[in-house]
Amino acid sequence: MPVFSLPSRGGIGVLGKPVYDFIDFLARAILKIWQVLPLTPTGYGDSPYQSCAADAFNYYLIDLEALEKDGLLNLSPADYKALSDGDLRVNYGKMFNGKIPILKRAFEKFDCGGKDFAEFVNSGRYTDFCVFMALKEKFSFRPWNEWPELYRAYDKNITEEFSRNNKREILFWQFTQYIFVCQWQKVRQYALNKGIFILGDVPLYLSYDSVEMWKYGDKLFKVDKDKIPAVFSGAPPDCFSEDGQLWGNPVYDWDKMKEDGYSWWNKRLKDAFALYDIVRLDHFRGFDRYYAVPYSDSTAKNGEWQKGPSFDFFKDKLNLAIVAEDLGVLDEGVYDLMRKTGYAGMRELEYAFDGRKDNEHRPSNYTKNLVCYTGTHDNMPLKGYIDEEFKDEDKKKVFIKALKEECLPYKIEADISSNEGLSWTICELSYASEANTVIIPLCDMLGLGEEARINFSGVQSENNWSWRAKEEYFSPRLCEKLAFLANKYNR
Repeated sequence: MPVFSLPSRGGIGVLGKPVYDFIDFLARAILKIWQVLPLTPTGYGDSPYQSCAADAFNYYLIDLEALEKDGLLNLSPADYKALSDGDLRVNYGKMFNGKIPILKRAFEKFDCGGKDFAEFVNSGRYTDFCVFMALKEKFSFRPWNEWPELYRAYDKNITEEFSRNNKREILFWQFTQYIFVCQWQKVRQYALNKGIFILGDVPLYLSYDSVEMWKYGDKLFKVDKDKIPAVFSGAPPDCFSEDGQLWGNPVYDWDKMKEDGYSWWNKRLKDAFALYDIVRLDHFRGFDRYYAVPYSDSTAKNGEWQKGPSFDFFKDKLNLAIVAEDLGVLDEGVYDLMRKTGYAGMRELEYAFDGRKDNEHRPSNYTKNLVCYTGTHDNMPLKGYIDEEFKDEDKKKVFIKALKEECLPYKIEADISSNEGLSWTICELSYASEANTVIIPLCDMLGLGEEARINFSGVQSENNWSWRAKEEYFSPRLCEKLAFLANKYNR
């Protein structure tokens, strides 16, 4: 359940009452893990996987009501209307145009001389991001490679001079990070007190328009002296896309990273475990080999697989609570890396019922060291998937036959009376499975369809990353049903 999808005033889920209410719902439903999407600022396409910083936080998620209680704001109905005028989805244009000015009003009343804030700033933890954002704001939020030449190439002396001349602007961005951290720490402690662990997501890649590319360039990425990439990230052609997927992220120069013992990535993981109890590594196969597409290509057809750090990076990280996203095009190298690390892999029930007995997503083929998902943020919700698949009668027969076969050992009676019933049957099957951990998106618990999809992978859409839940979804009836499954299957 992404934070941004929680129901709240102000057009987006925030780290206030909506989160605490959600955690209470989890506790009543005997749900013990909450998986969130990356908390970093969103970037191109409003995606948290295209962030401008690896270690900064999305200020859109700050709870304004908490700032009101602290005496930093006095919001009017017009303020809230500017952020959301009955919008059923997150409107990122309104977030950008409305929330930053409101946060600046709160900043004007904030005591920048307070001890806690002073220590936060002096730690230097978010300085690079805040300077980067002050520069972006100065240049109309254009990407760094469109800034005036003086600032385009990072220079320590020029950046320090800019910082001296723009202290207040930089402090504002420090304020956004400070408030987010304070609010998140309270949320996490509340969750722990309720017996809820938070599973956070670490994207493999960053955006080209990122503070890391601007400051470090060829120290981290495969780029030339002018920070022009040799290759971009992507995925090869497959049955879903004959052109493959062109993601457009710069790829890491793992050989250079190895020279200092992967210090940047080590810090990134350390920071992640300071935020979350469990960490999911996105696109895990990219640590073994990654798909690189020539910079000038318009499709991913001509990409090639290049070697990543593989076990050399993970050899001192074997006891970490990591979930490896081992989905997609895999080979023996990835399987070997999974065996060596011992991390829990992922399986998706949405892909389980094609009739193949050797399908690794079928619960009958599970081992315990897995996380069973009904689907992820990149998938069509289960009901929407079934709606689409069942237009073909032959596929429908194969699907139902395979589902019944998987339900039989657990004495689950498949509800084939409706697509919502089938969706709930699959949710119960996930609880019954051998997998140590089960993660179910809220949309699948509710039997929602295509309208509740969070992201269309590899496709730009105004509906990506914008789905919002309604308060009535978190009903006592749903709590009862989920708690019944938890008790029935000893979860």
